[in-house]
Amino acid sequence: MSEKSAIKAVEEQAFDTNVSALPLYTQVREKLRKCILDGTYAPHTQMPSESQMIRMFGVSRITIRQALGDLQKEGLIFKVMGKGSFVSKPKAFLSLSRLQGFGEAMSSSGYETYSNVLSAKSVEATAQVANRLHVKPGQPVFEIQRLRFLNREPISVDVSYFPIEIGEKLLQEDLAVRDIFAILENDHGYNLTHADLQIEAISADESLAHQLRVDEGCPLLRMERMTYAGDTPIDFEYLYYRGDAFQYRLRINRT
Repeated sequence: MSEKSAIKAVEEQAFDTNVSALPLYTQVREKLRKCILDGTYAPHTQMPSESQMIRMFGVSRITIRQALGDLQKEGLIFKVMGKGSFVSKPKAFLSLSRLQGFGEAMSSSGYETYSNVLSAKSVEATAQVANRLHVKPGQPVFEIQRLRFLNREPISVDVSYFPIEIGEKLLQEDLAVRDIFAILENDHGYNLTHADLQIEAISADESLAHQLRVDEGCPLLRMERMTYAGDTPIDFEYLYYRGDAFQYRLRINRT
């Protein structure tokens, strides 16, 4: 998209500064944020100048600078001395302070998500899967493998294991567009309460590299997640995220 087209696209989203209760810099930030996430402003392209944004939004320079400062803190833009602001290749993030499905968390941040179901079948439980799901080794469990996409780019490979009766219910659902957490809670009445997590850095093997469109040996984030409904184990997963495009965040207090 050309610079003129990008500016026009933002101007078409102009807001009424006399109506919204949100601070002006917040309104500007959210309009610019949306344009970055939906690709109106592509990665590594230059943002409109401060003077252009003042005309586009009808606000002061200090308001524009507050909005840009917030976007820079988020990692969505970076500044080059004497040249202006440029769009970063943003890393999506998931907060570890709340149990959320991937699609649920990303959609609320303005991202487009969907999944390709690679396989969905009954398998024999390995020792680790059996231990986590409280079944005997070799007992049938249900395995679902999905390739997750974020803004049409592959972001993760998810390998999930369920008690066989839950997996068979999920097999009837549209897993390409719906979160498994939402399906379990809204359609089948499970009250998901908490999860145990373990995160480590690994290198992409040939299979993961091919699926995620990265070089073999590239860094990945690997999460093991065991999700419960009360004391009942529901969903044990291995989640493999691209290290160049995804991060986890957690705020901790000193006291």
